[in-house]
Amino acid sequence: MIPYGKQSIDQSDIDAVVEVLHSDFLTQGSKVPEFEKELATYCGAQYASAVSSATAALHLAYLAIGLEKDDVVWTVPNTFVATANAALYCGAKVEFIDIDAETYNLSIEALKLKLVHAKKENALPKLIVPVHFAGQSCEMKQIWALSKEYGFYVIEDASHGLGGEYLGKKIGSCQYSHMAIFSFHPVKMITTGEGGAVLTNDQELNAKIQLLRSHGITKDVDQFKHQADGDWYYEQQQLGFNYRLTDIQAALGISQLKKLDIFVDRRREIAKRYLSKLKNITLPFQHKDTNSSWHLFVIQVKDRKATYQKLKAQGILTQVHYIPVNSQPFYAYPNLQNSADFYQHCLSLPIYVDLNPKDQEKVINSL
Repeated sequence: MIPYGKQSIDQSDIDAVVEVLHSDFLTQGSKVPEFEKELATYCGAQYASAVSSATAALHLAYLAIGLEKDDVVWTVPNTFVATANAALYCGAKVEFIDIDAETYNLSIEALKLKLVHAKKENALPKLIVPVHFAGQSCEMKQIWALSKEYGFYVIEDASHGLGGEYLGKKIGSCQYSHMAIFSFHPVKMITTGEGGAVLTNDQELNAKIQLLRSHGITKDVDQFKHQADGDWYYEQQQLGFNYRLTDIQAALGISQLKKLDIFVDRRREIAKRYLSKLKNITLPFQHKDTNSSWHLFVIQVKDRKATYQKLKAQGILTQVHYIPVNSQPFYAYPNLQNSADFYQHCLSLPIYVDLNPKDQEKVINSL
């Protein structure tokens, strides 16, 4: 079977993990800080905090800005449910903004209209979460300008975006946001098995995330509220969580990060071949300001169910990204037309580093 996505693991990854397994520290050692430093450097951000999943990263980022009961978060329906769910963990309310019919990202026009209406109703959001769908950045410069005008936080859900660029800078630089979130799930650009990260240029936000990811406990003498009574002393200063990444996972992440540019180049080659050879199919549009990492290659077809089943019968596994979050029974939010239309026809084709030309040609010919 040809899957829609999978990890790429080689001997260097295995050796990196085995080295940690032979070391003294499987967790809370030196590998997590090393991974964080290299990730921040790659993206051009000041700080990175590695955590156990992108969902944990979203939750901590939301808590770091003080999101709480009855605050309002806006995001798009075209995302995995975690983007919205993490806001509910904080007691906040979630509202949805429709997507752009071309990029499948947050619609700037829909956002502007919703902000004008919300200001009149005295119901502006505390936070907006743009999602970089399939690896293509949202129009962050415009969103950031609107945040200055209307006074909301911006957190990028860049789970798909590692390795991509926007206006010549890496996604995750946080030039036009307060924080950015990455995922290291096996189908993403690099993997740590499970894992995620929060990037920011704000030292205070980073400190909050570092505290909250480990039970709200600090061992930093300079942060203590009370006098330490020994080297063993620590303080719990907030109600935090066990959202730590292990050194085993971080070692894999360090090894994978060294190959990220190779991985992205390979995905771009695969996307280029699809774009040049597929005919009579609605292909993904790329905004002039972006350079996608191509986490997904999403087409639109007239009869999605039949296409999915016929490809599966030929050994080609496609996927659907995503069922609109607002349509889930749990949310039951009013319909948003572009998101609903996109869902009816979208289909994610196989795209991963080890997809060979022969298998890709089979996908193209089968379509």
